[in-house]
Amino acid sequence: MTDIAANLADVKARIAAAARAAGRDPASVTLVAVSKTHDAAAIAAAIAAGQRCFGENRVQEAQAKYPALRTPHPGVELHLIGPLQTNKVKEAVALFDVIETLDRPKLAEALLRETARQQKRPRLFIEVNTGAEPQKAGVAPDAADAFIAECRRSGLTIDGLMCVPPAAEEPALHFALLREIARRNGLTQLSMGMSSDYETAIRFGATHVRVGTAIFGSRQ
Repeated sequence: MTDIAANLADVKARIAAAARAAGRDPASVTLVAVSKTHDAAAIAAAIAAGQRCFGENRVQEAQAKYPALRTPHPGVELHLIGPLQTNKVKEAVALFDVIETLDRPKLAEALLRETARQQKRPRLFIEVNTGAEPQKAGVAPDAADAFIAECRRSGLTIDGLMCVPPAAEEPALHFALLREIARRNGLTQLSMGMSSDYETAIRFGATHVRVGTAIFGSRQ
């Protein structure tokens, strides 16, 4: 577990250096430590090392780990970074502070109903499938403007955009595309960049980078 503390320190130092190289304040970049598949002990080690923002892919997995971890650490922030099914919206709204994977009208409608019912409003990011990959979730880039406008008309507040570039393509092209969609829609929050490319993402304006392997090691 001491490796987790050292890994966190290294990632945070690299984030700060990348931000300064881009002429940005390092504090403008939030590290989302991706803890999917890692157990509560690993997460507790990261919390002990000062990390407070975490990302999980599945609602059910997060439900099994985070309520007990948050009791002594109420400042822990939790992001949903995996696809959200409409039958899990109730649990997701109750558990997560940020939902990064809004990508279709049916899900937007379910979130609107459930946030009103619970009187709890997690911050919402729209996921954009910048590579137009059929196997991936996310709204198509050419449909993003219309979907953002539709969500806003319905009463949802959209805080930012998220993307997962294709593994075999230059990520900078996808980060630039996401940044442009955000710019023309007046959005300032960009969740982009993972263990292999977060420094590039910071150069293109990422406000949130999602790093798992570089902190926790290979997935369990």
